Amino acid sequence: MRFAMCNELYEDRPVETGFRDIAGAGYEAIELAPFTLGRPAEQVSASDRRDLRMRAADLGLGFTGLHWLLARTEGLHIASADPVVRRRTLDHLNVLSGLCADLGGAVLVFGSPAQRSTPEGMSAQEGRERSIEMFRDWSVRAEEDGTTICLEALPTDETDFLNTTGQVIEAVSEVDSPVVKLVLDVKSMSAEPMPIPEQISAAAPHLAYVQANDANRGGPGFGDTDFVPIFRALAAVRYDGYVSVEAFEAPTGIDDLAVRSIDYLRGCALDAGVPA
Repeated sequence: MRFAMCNELYEDRPVETGFRDIAGAGYEAIELAPFTLGRPAEQVSASDRRDLRMRAADLGLGFTGLHWLLARTEGLHIASADPVVRRRTLDHLNVLSGLCADLGGAVLVFGSPAQRSTPEGMSAQEGRERSIEMFRDWSVRAEEDGTTICLEALPTDETDFLNTTGQVIEAVSEVDSPVVKLVLDVKSMSAEPMPIPEQISAAAPHLAYVQANDANRGGPGFGDTDFVPIFRALAAVRYDGYVSVEAFEAPTGIDDLAVRSIDYLRGCALDAGVPA
């Protein structure tokens, strides 16, 4: 099992400093939030991308990919009925696929609750159909770039679209692309009545990525979520990808969270009999 960390908690530090601190905590890779680069992805030049990749590599880090794809954007939405908005949204997602590939990443985690919730005045069914169409169109560029789109279930207090692992499995099957799969996020899985190991088993044919956090939105080990059965379930389905720490709250500080989270995950992996 390999461990990565999302970098948005380091937003108040220079991006390279965040990379250094993630490496210093013992992680192997970065899950990059594009807004931490301080400018739109469209303005990140080829030389800038090479420089970012080189700076990470010098620290022994790779990139797993990108997440928070539409965060802090204006006027973008995957279910919009406006053809101009749809074109701009698809163009931006395509740019992010290229950015991901240029950094050596593989996954594009699609959460972005504000930009996927059903637009006002639109039926849930129409919103779903338009979103599926967007994912299908986006997959064309992702396949060319060698990236994988990972749809993420989010709870109902964040969005009204794709709230459960089962709903995401249905959407992935409907898009029917080899590069559209799913991510399992522990916080989101914890909001469902189905036990997490059962969700992992059901999602296995489509699983491309795992994000680790506690049900309380903190880092792994900062609450009551037990990761030993989670690692056992991942081993049972032969998942061998990254487990990426994505915490939303760091009451003891970012640096402490980073170190304690990976130490906890390593211990749980050991207890589960999973090499880490």
